[in-house]
Amino acid sequence: MITRYALFEGTVKPGQTEAFRAAVMDEILPKWKQFPGALDVRVSFAEARDDGAPEFPMILAVNYPSIEAVEQALASPVRTEARAATESVLSRFFDGRIHHHVTLANEFPL
Repeated sequence: MITRYALFEGTVKPGQTEAFRAAVMDEILPKWKQFPGALDVRVSFAEARDDGAPEFPMILAVNYPSIEAVEQALASPVRTEARAATESVLSRFFDGRIHHHVTLANEFPL
C-alpha cells in the first residue's frame, strides 16, 4: 500500500484550535474523501509532542493501492477543489507550511 502524507508544520492561530479542526472536518475532508483511487483517509490532530519537537497541528494520510493511483488522484480535478478548500481554511486558522511525503506502508496487525 502507498500512503501519501501531508504534514502541516506550523501553528494554529491562538484560540482557534477547535475552529480549525471543525473547518478541516467540514470543509476539506469531504474533498479529500473524493480523491479517485483513495482507499481511506486519516486526519490526525496533534495533542502533544516532545519538548523541542517541531509543531505539526495536523497530519493527513491517504492510502492508495499503488503509486499510479496516487498520480491519478493528483492529476484529478478534485485535487484543485481540495487545494482551494485547504487554502481557505489555512488562511483563516493556520500559520506555517505543508509538505508531502509518499511512502510504502507496511502494516502488521496484532
